[in-house]
Amino acid sequence: MQREPNLRLDRIRARSGELPNHLIDELTAGRLDRREFLRRASVAGLSASAAGVILAACGGANSNGPAKSSTSATGPAKAGGTLRVAQQVPAATVNPLTVSDAGGLNLLAQTGEYLAFDNDATLSLEPMLATKWSSNGDGSTWTFTLRQGVKFHGGQTMSADDVVWVFKQLSDPHNASNALSNFGGVLLPEGVRKVDDATVAFHLQAPNGNFPYLVSSDNYNAIIVPAGTDYAKWPQTFIGTGAFRLDSFSQSSGASFLPNPDYWGPKPLLAKTTFNFYASQQPQVLAMEGGDADLIAGFVPQGAEALLTGKYTILSRKSSGHREISMRCDKPPFTDPRVRRAVALTLNRPALISSLMSGHATLGNDSPFAQRFPSTDPNVPQRKQDIAQAKQLLAAAGHPDGFSATYVSEQALEMPALAQLVQADAKLAGIDFTLQILEQSSYYGESTFGNSPWLDSTVSAVDYGDRGTPNTFLEAALSSHGVWNAAHFKDPTYDQLVADYVAAIDLQSQRKLAGQIEELLLDQTPVIIPYFLTSLTANTPNVTGVNPSSIGAMWLGKAAIA
Repeated sequence: MQREPNLRLDRIRARSGELPNHLIDELTAGRLDRREFLRRASVAGLSASAAGVILAACGGANSNGPAKSSTSATGPAKAGGTLRVAQQVPAATVNPLTVSDAGGLNLLAQTGEYLAFDNDATLSLEPMLATKWSSNGDGSTWTFTLRQGVKFHGGQTMSADDVVWVFKQLSDPHNASNALSNFGGVLLPEGVRKVDDATVAFHLQAPNGNFPYLVSSDNYNAIIVPAGTDYAKWPQTFIGTGAFRLDSFSQSSGASFLPNPDYWGPKPLLAKTTFNFYASQQPQVLAMEGGDADLIAGFVPQGAEALLTGKYTILSRKSSGHREISMRCDKPPFTDPRVRRAVALTLNRPALISSLMSGHATLGNDSPFAQRFPSTDPNVPQRKQDIAQAKQLLAAAGHPDGFSATYVSEQALEMPALAQLVQADAKLAGIDFTLQILEQSSYYGESTFGNSPWLDSTVSAVDYGDRGTPNTFLEAALSSHGVWNAAHFKDPTYDQLVADYVAAIDLQSQRKLAGQIEELLLDQTPVIIPYFLTSLTANTPNVTGVNPSSIGAMWLGKAAIA
């Protein structure tokens, strides 16, 4: 019975590179379960059929299968109808090069597509505009084969020239690209090369075993647009390759989209989608309750309890999305790590999860390593509230009576309520935070140092969306040259550990390095991460086929409304 699978396994090994064969070795040694093997196989470029052969030949490993996706109402999907979506108003111009907020990135996903799709339901990467990909031996070069016959909404056929042009723009350090949060230290424009009309190669600055995530829907700026696109004028057309094309758009009030008749995949069932923008979550909830919306594009339980009563269909995704409180390591009193640790020790994290998230979150331990990530070291002790120890640390740091500081945050989701609870907890140790809550557009500013309250304030809090790997959180938000390093944290030991982690291709090495990073961040505490969210989407029972991502985007190509 095993002879044929084993024969096919030998053939797969013979034509696979170092990384896929390493995964096979990890599976047969029992260091990967079935789910994690499938996840990593998709990143390495193994097809689903090849992964199935490997599992069969290895006895299936253990029985942990991929997560099931949530579904909505029962019954056959019907064509036609308009789906009405309530969502946060974009904080800035919907420009693929610079978008950095949930309201904007969700709109990119309506008409734009990526080389690969991060399927939260199965925790795996799936082909999108690329049909397959593979790496060289050490993960320093990745080659992608493009889907043929794909057309942009303007009628032009997509080719390797478009893909190369897009990634040269996104990786150019001289551009205002928000994607530099992913590509900084990873990819330079000269590393993006056309092999032929259907093939693109990425020659990286250093080995990266998870690079395909950086050109997937995880990196929301990386939608493929025609070469030479004027990004500043893109909101006039929303040209992409997606299942929907632009009908109308207003930066302040909303947008609508129509089916793309030339779409390369299954044609959308909906006749139209409309997106109405709201300044905060509460009016979105009221729109649902009043029958003016069919779907909320992501919400948090605080202030949205009416959506959790059983009247609506709730789609949930475990997430690495989190709230991050940064303390400027270059500004007193936070130049002393004892002060930063003291602030972290004041938080009652279970109470935050209960009151703000109604339990729809998991504990954070002041590092980006969420429980969702297989590489997270589960043996690192969880930080807990300890007011006595916080006071001792403050006294040792020269602040026996505490201190005062301004805590700056944004008017979004539960962020103002989180600020109030942090303020109350910190007060128990004599720390007096004055709160400053800004509108999102003012808070983010230009999202660059010197031009952003988020990045420039002594204490700031930000909402990070989900990623399939912790790489972006580790590099962009905490490395010495990270473009989102609001804590202004600079630690050569940390930088080297992260570089080693990113380059590692086996789970054992990653977990060992992750544990060292987690311990270092607990000691230094440049940031506080109190919890990781469970991403929630609500729709009315007559809506089916919605595919929300935990990063905040909404995929409606298979959606229908009765």
